[in-house]
Amino acid sequence: MGETLIRCEGIYKYYQLGGQQLEVLHGISLSVDMGEYLAILGPSGSGKSTLMNIIGCMDRFNKGSYSIAGIPVAHLDDEQLTLLRNRLIGFIFQRYHLLPKYTVLQNVMLPLLVRGVPRGQALERAKKKLDMLGMGNRLQHKPNELSGGQQQRVAIARALVGEPKLLLADEPTGALDSSTGKEVLKLFRELNDMGHTIVMITHDLNVATHARRVVRIIDGALYEGDCAEAGPLPVAPSAN
Repeated sequence: MGETLIRCEGIYKYYQLGGQQLEVLHGISLSVDMGEYLAILGPSGSGKSTLMNIIGCMDRFNKGSYSIAGIPVAHLDDEQLTLLRNRLIGFIFQRYHLLPKYTVLQNVMLPLLVRGVPRGQALERAKKKLDMLGMGNRLQHKPNELSGGQQQRVAIARALVGEPKLLLADEPTGALDSSTGKEVLKLFRELNDMGHTIVMITHDLNVATHARRVVRIIDGALYEGDCAEAGPLPVAPSAN
């Protein structure tokens, strides 16, 4: 497709529990090109959240290598990882993670202000993204004055405002009703058509099939395509 954005090679992640070692990821290898729309599908306890945290540079791995936009992350310190996250990754969460005391506009401006973008420029960029997502008439509303779908649109605007290389979405329709969830998934398709690279984490097959490529994670191992050893795809209730 094009330039490789994400490259994981032989990623292992384990935790020490007392005298035992719990291995959560077992030699994960995954490449994602610029412009792809990938779903990582797996049931609860499969390791998908751990993998998401590694892709999002929010957690470290024990063995293997990971690079994003050609930058190897293994030896970056916490400050460097924070800077990388702010500049390269836009996060979209199931529960939106909007700050309740801030307005819609302030929530979307915040990542730019943290980056040091002048306030006037941050204001214009935030307004532009909110207009694009149909939220231009809600700029001064607080999150609790919005529906779930509207809050998720604000969260997507916040993720997009810094022009990230990657949109990383964690169960983005999990808190929405079926109709609103479909609207958000349609929006993801439109964003991908515009050239945005999206990696979506989900337990729901019905959600995963909206992506253009699906990989499965089961018991810490990754499968792509028809892998008999992976067993059947996990099927979740069609809430979204």
